[in-house]
Amino acid sequence: MEPLWLYEIILSEHLFERYQAPLTGKARVAPHTEPVLILLPPSEKKAAAPAPAIELYTGVLYAALGWGTLSKAQQKLGQSSIMIISAKYGALRPLDPIEPYKEKIVNKEMAPKVAAVLDGLTPSLIVDCRSSTYQTVWQSPTQKTVEIKVFTKVDGEKKVITHMSKMTRGEVTRHLVQSPVVPQTPQQLHEIVSQKFICTLIEATAKEPWVLEVFC
Repeated sequence: MEPLWLYEIILSEHLFERYQAPLTGKARVAPHTEPVLILLPPSEKKAAAPAPAIELYTGVLYAALGWGTLSKAQQKLGQSSIMIISAKYGALRPLDPIEPYKEKIVNKEMAPKVAAVLDGLTPSLIVDCRSSTYQTVWQSPTQKTVEIKVFTKVDGEKKVITHMSKMTRGEVTRHLVQSPVVPQTPQQLHEIVSQKFICTLIEATAKEPWVLEVFC
């Protein structure tokens, strides 16, 4: 564990490099290097001290993702393919250092900051594991976005159970970064996730993205 004062220095320097516009007026944004972009929400439950985002968020989704038990190669893939949408910091990579906070998302303030990062990315496929609250911050291109919707069968009917939805989204994300094949189409995503879950792929429309219904 790094001392608090060192994390504060790292945090301030990192965020300056990431968000501060240089003299040219253009924001510095780390390039997206993977054909798939996985969008995650933050978690309300957080660690008490500054840490990389993937470690500071400690809720159900992140516990199921289990970053610390991934191999170095899988973490490298996760770092270059996962983006976390934060109410305070905007778009974060897993290893971006952040401090604990209790803020709620304010779309009017955060949407331009998130768009400044995500609009310039050109992945072949976007896997949207965000909650509805964080989906409104940035509208991803419908034809290459697959929204992950999680259901539990109760007496033969589809039900949404929040805890199970969060856990399953974390498990799906873990499965994707562990997969030897990186999906580049909705059909490839369906094939990979089907290895672990029962799921149904619903085609996109002109206004709505693809949907992968995952049953847990």
